[in-house]
Amino acid sequence: MSDPQSASAAEQTVVLTRPAAIPAQRRGEGQSPPAPSQERAVAKITMRAAWPAIAWYAALRGISLLVLWLAASDQNRSLLTILGKYDAIWYARIVTNGYDHVIPLKPDGGLATTNLAFFPLYPGLTALADFVLPGGARTAGIAVAWLAGLAAAWGLYALGAHLRDRRTGVILAALWAVVPHGLVQSMGYTETLFTALAAWSLFALLRGHWVTAGLLCTLAGLTRPTGAALVATVGLAALIAVVRRRDGWRPWAAGALAPLGLLGFVAWVGHRLGRADGYFHVQNDAWKMSYDTGAFTLKTVYSGLTKAMPLAFYVTMLILVIAVALLAVLAFDRAPWPLVLYAGLVVAMVFFGDGYFHAKARLLLPAFPLLLPIAFALAGARRRVTVVVLAAMTAVSAAYGVYLAIAWTYSP
Repeated sequence: MSDPQSASAAEQTVVLTRPAAIPAQRRGEGQSPPAPSQERAVAKITMRAAWPAIAWYAALRGISLLVLWLAASDQNRSLLTILGKYDAIWYARIVTNGYDHVIPLKPDGGLATTNLAFFPLYPGLTALADFVLPGGARTAGIAVAWLAGLAAAWGLYALGAHLRDRRTGVILAALWAVVPHGLVQSMGYTETLFTALAAWSLFALLRGHWVTAGLLCTLAGLTRPTGAALVATVGLAALIAVVRRRDGWRPWAAGALAPLGLLGFVAWVGHRLGRADGYFHVQNDAWKMSYDTGAFTLKTVYSGLTKAMPLAFYVTMLILVIAVALLAVLAFDRAPWPLVLYAGLVVAMVFFGDGYFHAKARLLLPAFPLLLPIAFALAGARRRVTVVVLAAMTAVSAAYGVYLAIAWTYSP
């Protein structure tokens, strides 16, 4: 990605995306008022313009939650307890007890799992919410995830509207609400917060707002390790702009800001444990998570084809295949390269991850650009076709959410 030093925000858009350029003035004092076309472009992403996308996202997630509440009530289980399980418990304990000072040990002397693997932005926001909300840290964490989901829907809408039109943006937000693992978006997990930051960072990148993209990437890097995919995308775009001497100091700033969050937390964990590789020690030796050549994923898929496995494993296999197919379509459809690169890196991190196969589909939630080919197709289809597709996806997402929350006994 590159932007001419004298280019306006519109000229930058030409480099990154296929839509026609949007005239704009250089920033600074004494600049003339924005051109009408630029004003229309900005108006497309305001809250007033984006509310249908946010409303549809909230409504579709609400339907899934209603179905889950009915199923949970039938099992005499609390909806809030279900939404605050697994990783949500880890984050709540960070809020109440802070981070571990050392890696705890098992009775046999081996390393136990530790909260030092969990990034700090989400529990930090949860701690702030816990000051004003009743119900404790887990309830506060769910509230933060829900609010972040609305911000993510707005960001997805902004990307869709920027690339095509408002209808595309609304559909993109709706599609993300009803993916099979949509349940996680309503739990006390980081997926919604990270997706919101990634979507807005990539939107800023496509619009040529370098500093904003870098700052949001910093925050994303403080949210979860998937931030590495966003750091690489923003960093490469900044490097290309610097090499081509375009847009002055702003790409330099974006490139410097992008990795600060991710590297800062990794360095802090190393300092906490007194060893430079402390974070990787936590991941590899305590949590038994690493990367390989894809052997673990392929071996698990082969096992699923040769012997019976739980439903969650087969759904994960199907989602992995669909993700790779959608990535190919996204690339051949000549989508803006930062979106293709970001999605490709997320898919690669998931595919080459060694461990926790059942969680791989959930880890693909931030790879939202994969939904763009579907959003483009539905935006050009008749309204009733779009309604039928979204209704079917909502039914599948709601039903599978019940399975993950009640029948499945591990983290989604």
